[in-house]
Amino acid sequence: MPVHNPEKDALQMAANREKLLEAGYRLFHTRTIESVSMEQVAKAAGIGVATLYRYFGNKTDLAIAISVWKWNEYLQELALLPGADGRGMTGAEHFAFYLNSFLEMYRDHREMLRYNQFFNVYIQGAGADKARMASYEQVIGRFADRFRLIWEKGERDGTLRTEIPWKKAFSATLHVMLAAVTRYAVGLAYQPEEGTRPEEELAMLRDMMMRQYSSVA
Repeated sequence: MPVHNPEKDALQMAANREKLLEAGYRLFHTRTIESVSMEQVAKAAGIGVATLYRYFGNKTDLAIAISVWKWNEYLQELALLPGADGRGMTGAEHFAFYLNSFLEMYRDHREMLRYNQFFNVYIQGAGADKARMASYEQVIGRFADRFRLIWEKGERDGTLRTEIPWKKAFSATLHVMLAAVTRYAVGLAYQPEEGTRPEEELAMLRDMMMRQYSSVA
């Protein structure tokens, strides 16, 4: 009779889950989520489809798990960038780092932006309730918590227009900047005859945001 090793079993389960997340991400951001079947994900991961369903009950759960995984991974990378902790910065300078992170996202994480676009479209039609989206909302909450700390610093040192509630400023900056970098990443931007300069235009948008919310002339 085989002897089960709980530690080895746990490692195997974690490895299988990671393979499924990676395979799903690779297929979903290149083909769109709707066009990929769970069977195709299992095959790409080299794992039986029955095993896949033991980890994720349906494609919506898999898509949510991938989104949570990628955004958490991004936040970990972001935390390692110089200036991420805001130490020695004014509120306005830390806010500038926050805005610049969207340009960095466009430069280095276009696949993630493509996936996020496809995820948003897919999840709207999937009818996922609040409970199923809880893990995703927690990730967005981490972004919000970081922004709130920036806003509180700007209120203390007077470098940000904190008469604007932080939640309103967070919603506006997140949606506008994320929408802009996503459109460039997925190729939905206006294409004039002379071509586009995405980073130059994104920098212009960043500067507009700084003028809107900074109290420093």
